[in-house]
Amino acid sequence: MQKIKVVTVGLGPIGALITKYLLKKEWVEVVGAIDIAKDLIGKDLGEHLGVGKLGVTISNDYDKVLSETKPDIAVVATVSYLEKLYPQLERIIPHGVNVVSTCEELAFPYIINKRLAEKIDALAKKHGVTVLGTGINPGFLMDTLVIALTTPALEIKSIKVERLIDATKRRGPFQKKIGAGLTVEEFKEAISKKIISGHVGLDVSIGLIASALGWELDKIEVGEVEPVVSDKEVVTPYVKVTPGKVAGLKQVAKGIVNGEPKITLEFKAYVGAPGEYDAITIDGTPTIKQKIEPCVHGDYGTAGVIINLIPKVIKSPPGLITMKDVVLPSYIEKF
Repeated sequence: MQKIKVVTVGLGPIGALITKYLLKKEWVEVVGAIDIAKDLIGKDLGEHLGVGKLGVTISNDYDKVLSETKPDIAVVATVSYLEKLYPQLERIIPHGVNVVSTCEELAFPYIINKRLAEKIDALAKKHGVTVLGTGINPGFLMDTLVIALTTPALEIKSIKVERLIDATKRRGPFQKKIGAGLTVEEFKEAISKKIISGHVGLDVSIGLIASALGWELDKIEVGEVEPVVSDKEVVTPYVKVTPGKVAGLKQVAKGIVNGEPKITLEFKAYVGAPGEYDAITIDGTPTIKQKIEPCVHGDYGTAGVIINLIPKVIKSPPGLITMKDVVLPSYIEKF
């Protein structure tokens, strides 16, 4: 069996998790690793991951790693925003390397920056490679799964998607990222300074759904990130939340047609949530409802989506694609 040669770019918590599971896949060979963190450069990848030496040295030199290892694909887990990702793509794509990335805005970049999206598409086609942005969300739960569930519909009036996460079960950086333990005033200040960003990609998911269904939206409204204030004490290994303090956040985005919400996405993540779930309601003929309890774990889910899409990206036509272009995404045991 010929293995797929992979270089991982970005070895933070998500990149490291993806890489650990890539190493377990018999159809994958991790041949290189790239990161700009000074404390990682020159370190053995396996030592960073805590799995023992692998003989793969982490480097910040894109050209050296890519030219020497000649990978089939690069897994890029670095940034959330398209403009910050583009310079990295410019360094990867010309080496004839496919890309699958966790960058939220890459999941449907045409509503973020159409000019830059077209530039990525042209660059990928020029070098004969495929580029995809995906993950658990955006990339699957609040868009691709929704699109798949509309298949039996004869008509659809509206779509509502809800994701509720009990952040008590998530890693420390995530709990802090959502503002757990802050006062309301501290939360608002963190939002204004962009220390807390809320959920990146709700607008991207709406754009992806609308594009797949052939809906022309008048506009996409992304609501303000709002604090969820706790009415009880919640203590985790990372934060302590007392009554009256922020437990997390919530945000709503809507795709509007004729002044009415055609697509509504509601995201909530806070410590001490009474339950967690992913729910999809498609109001139409027939009405379709789906609820997953507990909600799919974000970190593991992102790693799974990225890894399982690798063979499908490689088999796809050159250019910038989105999840609506992928032929039946699924778990991959062998390739």
